[in-house]
Amino acid sequence: MSKEKTAKIINIPKDIRLYERVADVYDFCRTIEKHGDRILFTYFDRQRQLHDVTYGEFTRKVKCLAASFTAKGLEGKRIAIIGETSVNWVASYVAILAVGGIAIPLDKELEISVIEGFMESVDADALIYSYSFNGKFRNTMASHNTLNRFIPMEPTDEELAASDKIIPLETLYSEGEALVDAGFSIKPVENRDGVAEFLFTSGTTGTSKCVMLSQKNIFSVVTSAAATVRFTPDDTIVSVLPIHHTYELACMLAGMDYGMHICINDSISHVLKNLQIFKPTGLVLVPLYVYTFYKRIWAEAKKTGRDKKLKLGITAARSLHKMGIDKRRDIFAEVLNSFGGRLEKIVCGGAALNPRMVEFFDTLGVSIYEGYGITECAPLTCVVPYYNRKYASVGPAVPCCQVRIYDSYENDKGYMEGEIQVKGDNVMLGYYNNPEATAAAFTEDGWFRTGDVGYLDEDEYCFITGRLKTVIVLESGKNVFPEEIEEYLGNIDLIAESAVIGRQKEGESEVLLTALVYPDATKFDEGTTTEQMQEAIQQKINELNKTLPTYKHIKILELRDTEFEKTTSRKIKRHLLK
Repeated sequence: MSKEKTAKIINIPKDIRLYERVADVYDFCRTIEKHGDRILFTYFDRQRQLHDVTYGEFTRKVKCLAASFTAKGLEGKRIAIIGETSVNWVASYVAILAVGGIAIPLDKELEISVIEGFMESVDADALIYSYSFNGKFRNTMASHNTLNRFIPMEPTDEELAASDKIIPLETLYSEGEALVDAGFSIKPVENRDGVAEFLFTSGTTGTSKCVMLSQKNIFSVVTSAAATVRFTPDDTIVSVLPIHHTYELACMLAGMDYGMHICINDSISHVLKNLQIFKPTGLVLVPLYVYTFYKRIWAEAKKTGRDKKLKLGITAARSLHKMGIDKRRDIFAEVLNSFGGRLEKIVCGGAALNPRMVEFFDTLGVSIYEGYGITECAPLTCVVPYYNRKYASVGPAVPCCQVRIYDSYENDKGYMEGEIQVKGDNVMLGYYNNPEATAAAFTEDGWFRTGDVGYLDEDEYCFITGRLKTVIVLESGKNVFPEEIEEYLGNIDLIAESAVIGRQKEGESEVLLTALVYPDATKFDEGTTTEQMQEAIQQKINELNKTLPTYKHIKILELRDTEFEKTTSRKIKRHLLK
């Protein structure tokens, strides 16, 4: 079968990357300290007043914490961190690594009992927590088997009185000041291959394993991200995603390597308002945010009667661009102003993104660079290079690793498709206290099995088509990956969210492709009934089915009246779908 060529979106010359290679936390701290008086973080306090922290001030915070950790006997210990993204959270994380400890980022959305269980499973020695968790660990302080230090970032008097195990983070900063002034300094890392971080995988499969990452894993990804993503020291980004998620954390550390200005979003409900305040040039997002921005643009245009003008602008911008005339930012100035007016690029990962989004935002003058990774790879494995982008691809392997396709078969595009496997400095040490799962995660020749399915094209660009665990096996023996069908459904503007599952009727063996759909109510007239929505969406699905092979036809449509339950990284919890 002849191979179907994938159209390139844009080719531009490579430029010089302004970053330093960092091998470990010692290199990292020396690098960011060189940025000196440049503003690193801008953040809101709890009264929504803005504050700035320079690179020099942040580096001193890390040194002070590292000095206090050492003085308090926490050097080399296992320290959990939980809370919203903050300067204190990031400083704590870096300081833990700086004293040879193991950082344990925890998901703030989890139940306290689950958080306690995670900490006990890895024998955590201490816990650093934000203001929102004051009072929530009272029982933990009294009964937890391993924790002997509780470090609140902003304790109340009541919190301080709760236990003699409490020591405020501010006290550690203050005590560390004297130690740093007396000559304390961060030491070179003795073992870059030792465990430096415990990460619990998300609950998309209903279970969670504890991933062990080394400093080599962590900082090979930081350097690779800096080498391949087109950011500069003059960029401003807004941190929107949860900081405990390795994707957000790795991108933030890479931004710090560059010397970028990082603004911290204080609430999901404030995102668009904060973009107007911070005026970012770039964002790091998951697809859900991109879709939300897209829908917001069209909803606002329709509400103000400017949707026809927007459509005409898109046609004009594309025509002019083909002739070498770039007027995109002039034509869409009003749209871009809703994001602060300076947005030029979005790095998108964490789930599949509909290629239509890449094309739409490119028309506005905003480039989207897709990436692909997995927690076990710290997490980056592939990213679309800024100088050569392709529709639907997550790009070639980043410099710290190799990617291969294993146990493959020829797909309908003429490429060999199979499991995506990775080998390199970014690949985890294994799962903590789980040798069986660790052994199952690697091939006999040492490649990590991602569990994702895809193919490499003639340029070694990776295309992801599904997950081995979600594959739907039909009675005919054909394999259908729900992610592919969901991407098609994403092109139907009446649908807000969808998930595809295989379902059998009682007493029958045939597996029927079933689309679970949450309609986009904004696309229907007020008063439209559920039955009318079902009929309209079914008509669109019938049209879609005509374009697909028979075995990929959607046979059943079921509407939902609520959004799908998601993880904090905004992935649908597939194990809950029935």
